[in-house]
Amino acid sequence: MRRAAVIALLLALALSGCGLGAGAKPASTKLTITRDFGARAVRQLAAPDVEGSETVMRLLQRNAKVTTRFGGGFVQSIDGLAGGRSGGRPVDWFYYVNGIEASRGAASVRLRGGDRIWWDRHDWSAAMRVPAVVGSFPEPFVHGIDGKRLPVRVECAAPGSEPCRQVSKRLASYEVPAATGGLLTARAEETLRVLVGPWRALREDHAIAGLERGPGASGVYARIAKDGRTIATLDAGGHTARTLGAGTGLVAATQTGDERPIWVLTGTDDAGVASAARAFEEGTLEHRFAVAVSNDLPVPLPVAP
Repeated sequence: MRRAAVIALLLALALSGCGLGAGAKPASTKLTITRDFGARAVRQLAAPDVEGSETVMRLLQRNAKVTTRFGGGFVQSIDGLAGGRSGGRPVDWFYYVNGIEASRGAASVRLRGGDRIWWDRHDWSAAMRVPAVVGSFPEPFVHGIDGKRLPVRVECAAPGSEPCRQVSKRLASYEVPAATGGLLTARAEETLRVLVGPWRALREDHAIAGLERGPGASGVYARIAKDGRTIATLDAGGHTARTLGAGTGLVAATQTGDERPIWVLTGTDDAGVASAARAFEEGTLEHRFAVAVSNDLPVPLPVAP
């Protein structure tokens, strides 16, 4: 009888998905669920229900009503909002861990302490992938990637300028030490880079060249002119909503291949760079995929209809 009771307990634990030796709960986890590139909130939980040895999928299932597909590894619907087509365009659920789009199904990604998990349902007709977003700031600088905190380097067109100092101070306010230097003066694979300067100076860095070609190339719903004098803000379909000129800034994150994501704070001129640096803070960037700044007013990207 005693053996039978133990076997029954093991089966119950396995069916519940908890497992034995679950370990400590991942602390300080946050769960955000939005739609339309963060424009509309579905759920925002600063202290979601979490168990030990959790996966991103189990976290979602504990805190929302979820249906899955492909054997339970991918999300079909959250709280009744399903993927498929909307207004003739393809829409699906995508998720980000500390501001980085996951490359695997949520059922196979382990949740770690401090992770900010963000699910968003959006139109992917203009960009099949948005590899990195700014809306989980101060991540990934604080808790890193896959549980590994990476060194940070702020690379500036003018290392002694006020925008450069402001960005470094902002990171320091989150206890993120950052080396500061000029553009293209050092390169290390396991480093999170933050580039600060007008586009005419930054564009020589081939890792961010996609910002001149739109979301299909960069994942950012903006297109910077080659001369750097204008920034076109784009809608979800990749069409130009408005072209902004002098004094315009941009805060965005992008990624090339398997490299680490790169954050870009740029502008059409020095005034635009200064505006981007002022926007480099949690309140302005929260739940945004990227942000243009016009006359110091943030413009969430992509532009809403």
